[in-house]
Parts: sequence; structure tokens; C-alpha cells
Amino acid sequence: MRALRVIVIIGVVLGALFAGLDRWAVGYVENRLADRIQARQGLAGTSEVEIRGFPFLTQALSHDLDRIDLKLRGVEVTAEGRKTRLSELDASFHGVKLDGDYSGGTAERAEGTGLITYADLTAASQTGATLSYGGAPGKVKVTAAVDVLGKTLTRSVVSTVTLEDAKDGKGGKIVRVRADEVPGEGIPGVEKLIRKKTDFDRNLESGLPAGLHLSALTSDEAGVHLTLGGSNVVVAGS
Repeated sequence: MRALRVIVIIGVVLGALFAGLDRWAVGYVENRLADRIQARQGLAGTSEVEIRGFPFLTQALSHDLDRIDLKLRGVEVTAEGRKTRLSELDASFHGVKLDGDYSGGTAERAEGTGLITYADLTAASQTGATLSYGGAPGKVKVTAAVDVLGKTLTRSVVSTVTLEDAKDGKGGKIVRVRADEVPGEGIPGVEKLIRKKTDFDRNLESGLPAGLHLSALTSDEAGVHLTLGGSNVVVAGS
């Protein structure tokens, strides 16, 4: 009986040591991935990585992880020399094959969501227009000032925000904002002047992890919500 108790105690101690080592190892890799992602994305905010599944060490030894959850805050996406800030980007990566140094990897598939606030969307317009909620899903209110015949006219329009196919021949999607209707005031050229301030396109995909694509969007009081997904998605990299 005494020998059995010793074996049980040894087993408990070894189990605790293994669990502690496992949690230390997963924490190390999570921090390493978070640092690499933050550096790669040029974050002004924070990145948080959580590796799912236990034990981690058996997954790590094979360099195959079941799932990684990623939370990014303050992502700056740069496309065509223009920056667009995503307030939030949450993604889950499944079937991740880790690189040899555990600083990155590639996922078989991934899905996620993103949020662009109206303040960020206003900055992304780069035309001086101010954007806010348009009162219905997929709608935004755009307010802009234009100079007409020596007078400054300030007008607000309700615009539709949609995902459209990019025209650069590379595939992918762009976020498009277009006014549903623009009052022309009966003055030739006014509608065109207003649309130059209220209508714009932004390509966000080129700044996302490679392989992650936009699939849908909608809007509410918080901002424009993005749905993302893809296969062979790069979790991080040099």
C-alpha cells in the first residue's frame, strides 16, 4: 500500500509538472506569435493570441495546432498608399502548420469578423466627409461641404456601403461607399462635386493576413461590420 501511495504521489507531481510545462510552452508560443503579428501588421493597438487544445506540447512537437484564436485592436491596413484603420479584427485559424521557429504558420482555413468605426471610416474617406450610421443595415450617412459659385454648401446624403469585386485583375473585394441620391440644387455640376466628396472605394484585403478575404458586410450604430474567411491563411510571417 505504501508503494502504491508513493507511485500515486509521483504520478500527481509529474502530472502537475507536465501541466505547468505545457502552460508555459503555450504561453511562450502565444506571445511569440502575438509579437510577430503585431510587428507585421504595424499595429497601433494590441494583439492577443490564444492557442486552443490540450496538451499543447504534443501539438507543438508535430508543429500542428488544432486552432488559434486571434484578437487584433487598431489594425492599420495600407492599400494604394492609403491607410484604413480597423478598430477590431477577430479571427479563428483551424489546422495550423507552424513554422520551425514557432513565429508563424499557415492555417488550412480561417474565419473572422472586423469592425470599422465611423471615425475610422471618416478618416478613410480622405475627402473631408464625415460618416455616421445611415439608419438601416448597409447604410451610412455622409456629410460633406463643397464650394459652388463662391458659396460653401454642406449636404448630407444616405449612402450604401457594399462589397464589390476589385478591378485590378488580382481578384478580391473592395469596400464601396456610394450615395443613393444627391440633391443637385438645380445647379449644373453640383451632384458631381458632392459625389467627389461622398463616394469612395477602399481595398482592405491587401493589408489582411494572406489568404483571408472579405465575404460580407453590414452596418449598425457601432460602425461597419466585416465578415472574413479563407483557406491557406498565413497566421504570421516575416
